[in-house]
Amino acid sequence: MPISKLSSEFIISFGYADSILLQLRLPDTSDMALVYSVVTASVPAITTSLSSGTSQILPPPATQTPEASGTVNIHLNTTGAYTSRPIISTSISTSETTVEIGVATSITSGDQAGPQSANIFVPVATDAPPSILGQRSDHPVPKLGIPAQTPPIGTNKFYANFFLGSQTAGTWTHPYSVAWSKGAGATQSWGMIIQQLLDSQKVYGPDASDNPVKYFINPIGIQPIVLSAVELGTSTVITNTALTAFSANVNLLATAGAAPTIMFPLVQGMGFVTGIFNGGTPVLQSGVLFRSITKAAIAPKTGVIKFTIKLEDGNTWLIYVSGPDLTGQDSAFDFTVVNNGLIQATSSFNGVIQIARSPSTDAEALYDAAAGAYPITSTLSGSASGGSGSYTLSFEKGGRADTTLLMFALSHHLQSFSPDTASGVKINVQLDTTTKGKATAVIGDSWTMVESIPTSMGFGPWSSKNANSETMSAEAKAALHTVAMSEVSQNMSDQSNLNSMYYSGKALAKFAQILYTLDDILGDTATTQAGLVNLKDAFDLFASNKQQFPLVYDTVWGGLVSTASYDGDSGADFGNTYYNDHHFHYGYFIYAAAIIGYLDPAWLPANTPYVNALVRDIANPTASDPLFPVSRNFDWYHGHSWAHGLYETFDGKDEESSSEDSMSAYAIKMWGCTIGDPNMEARGNIQLAVTARSLQNYFLYTRNNTIEPPNFIGNKVSGIMFENKIDHTTYFGAEPQYVQGIHMLPLLPSSTLTRTTTFVQEEWDTYFSNGRAETVSGGWKGVLFANLALVDPKTSWEFFSGEAFDASWLDGGASRTWYMALAAGLGGAP
Repeated sequence: MPISKLSSEFIISFGYADSILLQLRLPDTSDMALVYSVVTASVPAITTSLSSGTSQILPPPATQTPEASGTVNIHLNTTGAYTSRPIISTSISTSETTVEIGVATSITSGDQAGPQSANIFVPVATDAPPSILGQRSDHPVPKLGIPAQTPPIGTNKFYANFFLGSQTAGTWTHPYSVAWSKGAGATQSWGMIIQQLLDSQKVYGPDASDNPVKYFINPIGIQPIVLSAVELGTSTVITNTALTAFSANVNLLATAGAAPTIMFPLVQGMGFVTGIFNGGTPVLQSGVLFRSITKAAIAPKTGVIKFTIKLEDGNTWLIYVSGPDLTGQDSAFDFTVVNNGLIQATSSFNGVIQIARSPSTDAEALYDAAAGAYPITSTLSGSASGGSGSYTLSFEKGGRADTTLLMFALSHHLQSFSPDTASGVKINVQLDTTTKGKATAVIGDSWTMVESIPTSMGFGPWSSKNANSETMSAEAKAALHTVAMSEVSQNMSDQSNLNSMYYSGKALAKFAQILYTLDDILGDTATTQAGLVNLKDAFDLFASNKQQFPLVYDTVWGGLVSTASYDGDSGADFGNTYYNDHHFHYGYFIYAAAIIGYLDPAWLPANTPYVNALVRDIANPTASDPLFPVSRNFDWYHGHSWAHGLYETFDGKDEESSSEDSMSAYAIKMWGCTIGDPNMEARGNIQLAVTARSLQNYFLYTRNNTIEPPNFIGNKVSGIMFENKIDHTTYFGAEPQYVQGIHMLPLLPSSTLTRTTTFVQEEWDTYFSNGRAETVSGGWKGVLFANLALVDPKTSWEFFSGEAFDASWLDGGASRTWYMALAAGLGGAP
């Protein structure tokens, strides 16, 4: 008996599911909040009263076919990607002259002590970047569907597809993903597609029988559940508001300029997909097709209505309806079946609809208890004391204040939860994610994770068992000194003045490592001072913004970008202008600056504002800084960074080089140490520790890894990690030294933290043992043998110190000096 309200009358309709036989018009005697409408069904649903509730059961679909598979992208989209090799083709050649040594002066080193900080997420700075950088307001990528928003916007965040390109590519909150249907797909809906794909739906290839397979992909385009409204149609537009590092409100408007018909608050790890209705008439659609919908006889709590939906693929989805319209009349809101792919509410609605896939009765009980509350955003806080650091995600809550949030955690979260947070873990309720294994339910309005942090790690070779060991014989020191004297005499400006911030930064960092080795390991202060003059001159080209493609502060998105792509080439400098890879590019500069400032503290006052601006671009810790988004690259939910910038991508953000990711965290740690900023140093330490844990779960696979698919972990490394797939390749080739090596370089003191000896040995045995590494040519050969130092420093030392060493085995971003120092520091030198 559908009821509708028109003007000052109520209309009561009588009839069958697919036809109306009689309508009665009654005068309006109340001011009801719900507006009812006639729903005409096109299939004869059977309504059955059960002990659990009232069920509408659909007949088997007569003309529609349930959607069982979507689309998989087996080819790499190289737009703006890393298509050039990260190896600089020009290596260091033999010098014909040596660096000119002047009068030695004393060098005062910074304090390496671990930070003691109560609040580490405080601004680096809040003033404008150095004026030499200038400003531009004509970025080539417009803000699509973003109304005026003062805070800078996270260009590399999980929700970016909603303001890029067609606005239809997915957003992964884990374990759910959402995408705007935009009139396409099986439902041709204008609402929001909601997915939670199962491991059984993953596609392995190119030959699924291989072990390991080259890739696994989650199909896109399947529409299990779509949450929409009758009012949405061809005039619908999508907008994005309240964009933060952890959340976004994605709004569906019936027409441009209208108030949102539905607002979706998206937060990473959210337990439900939540739609907030503003007077629209809710619609549920499915390309998989509905088998039944049951309205619960007993509400899970006052003011919440529950529906259970079964799809033709056998999956069960739960729908919870709550809000002010339901107060005192819980049974009034209802859904009516229209056909196998469409279920429509019997009224317009102001309130909240929450949707979740239920894998078990345990999960259903958990959802029942958590219904009515939803996260709006997250805030990050943290502290460090001695060798321990912690960080907390506090979730701002909407809906019912009396209900604790249900969220989903990834494996690296569970491993580091504080005891209080761990008490909320519901290990028996798990959902599959696309690339991060199982997501586990957690009840709590905040999470705290605790990590051991590497406070003893400095600029020198380091291991947790033998921190900063630089002991070697006089003979070994002499051999190292001979090599260092040759390499420090190279023209640093020529090698670093390149048309790429990435390649330039690698060259500067290489020479900084050589100078550190000369000073702290070899004790040659005079040569260090002389070489330092040349390195500071080379660095000054960039600090004065006179490089081939200067940086500029982009006022559109809020960040420092290369001017290389303002002429139309979106792939120039690896897409830096489009915010690709900033943590790689600027991480090398920050690392080089940390060593320069360590060796000459007098250099710091003039250069700190420039370097801090680079830090703020990639790792601004707080919204109190009005000029840069919070944590552009590092994702504090996933525990690693995303390199992909302002390009629409249907498999989500990605990261190719886990080792350069950890390099950026290490650089921030050491820059904080150099400038005496304990908060920055602590943030770097915690970020580095979190990165190490995340990499060891999702990127670097030992044989006992139980998170990634068992037929994939034999690859030993991820290759390219996307949000929706993992592909064991690179953007520049699929040779083993490329795919494995991109997760090795640069070799740093932090490499021993992120790359465990067990992993390094297994990887070496799989790909490079028994003479296979010796057959590799070019700079990748040097990378492989430097990496070998982590497990076999003696062989690594012998390789780099031997008379048969060929300089072509070094790329232009690495030095024989540092590789020998690393092997020696890890115990490989005589």
